[in-house]
Amino acid sequence: MGTSGGMEQAIVQRAGLAFRAVEAGGLRGMRPAAMLRSMIALARGAVQAWRILREFRPDVVLATGGYACAPVVAAAWLQRCPVFIYLPDIEPGLAVKVLSHLARRVGVSFADTLACFPTGKAVVTGYPVRSELYSRDKSTARARLSLLDDLPIVLVLGGSRGAHSINAALSHDLGRWLTMAQVVHIAGQQDIDWLMQHRAELPADLQQRYHLHAYLHDEMVDALVAADLAVARAGAATMGEFTAVGVPSVLVPYPFAGQHQHVNADFLVRHQAAVQLKDEELATGALTQTVLDLLEDAPRRRDMSSNARALASPNAARNIVEQLALLSGGA
Repeated sequence: MGTSGGMEQAIVQRAGLAFRAVEAGGLRGMRPAAMLRSMIALARGAVQAWRILREFRPDVVLATGGYACAPVVAAAWLQRCPVFIYLPDIEPGLAVKVLSHLARRVGVSFADTLACFPTGKAVVTGYPVRSELYSRDKSTARARLSLLDDLPIVLVLGGSRGAHSINAALSHDLGRWLTMAQVVHIAGQQDIDWLMQHRAELPADLQQRYHLHAYLHDEMVDALVAADLAVARAGAATMGEFTAVGVPSVLVPYPFAGQHQHVNADFLVRHQAAVQLKDEELATGALTQTVLDLLEDAPRRRDMSSNARALASPNAARNIVEQLALLSGGA
């Protein structure tokens, strides 16, 4: 269940799962009129969720936080259906803080987050990722993406919709990056046209080192496994997927995402698995200098990779399923 037209709808349907839409809306940082509209949408969504749950009659509800889950969790609580909330980020946002009072249990990715909830409320499950991230080898991944073995690979991504500031910083110094590495760039749909034009203007040998995509679906596993260094925002998936494959990273938290991306990045930096830059630093050339320095320092990248892999949780999905089974009364 999620919002109609939201990214979750496309992802769920692509996986072949049934999807039911409910209305929802955010509340943080809104003007009174917009907040009122969101509250009305949330109320309608709760009624819709009530009807869907009465029809489906689940034994347990799994929620992942965010405003889209609010009407579903509220309806489940009213129907006395057990709720398990999984929090992927280090720090809970407003929605999870409120909804956690209606949940029987909260699952968190890392032990640092346990202190955000009352004793006994939360359990460490780890961050669940696709099993292929643990089983696919680098050579296979590189071959599937037509990448060479004799140059390091930098993976650049900005979340599901791309990141314009990261795209701009990369394109400004792209030639320098490509003299030292191959770049797999997931740019997002908004910037893909002008980046494709920029690629066409490169010398032929550098064009072959620049692998530009608007988005990757199944190939994303290969891109992550193949990478020797990653540049990205600091969303929850970053922590789960980068640690699973042990890729060192340069993280640029999205400045308008509250504080949770900064907290995520701080966590990986504290464990010496990542370097963090501010978004405003990208215009100064800091990204290029940081990336080139890391490409020249293979021992540091190896240490960062080892530190990242030490944070991974290969059994995270199983841990979450076990919690769901306990709450539902299953074995």
